[in-house]
Amino acid sequence: MPMRKLLKAIATDISGATAVEYGLILAMMFLAMLVAVQNFGNTTIVMWNNVSDKMAQASK
Repeated sequence: MPMRKLLKAIATDISGATAVEYGLILAMMFLAMLVAVQNFGNTTIVMWNNVSDKMAQASK
């Protein structure tokens, strides 16, 4: 009988599922932040390239 109770307790335990859900939420947040930083970096690079081009044209 103790083995049956142990298996029933393991089957009804949902704390592991909650940890997995939190892990998935964290992974999604990380991916969203990564995309945002990449977009910001690309925008900044384009901006500074434009500034550099304008400065090169002005010095001619």
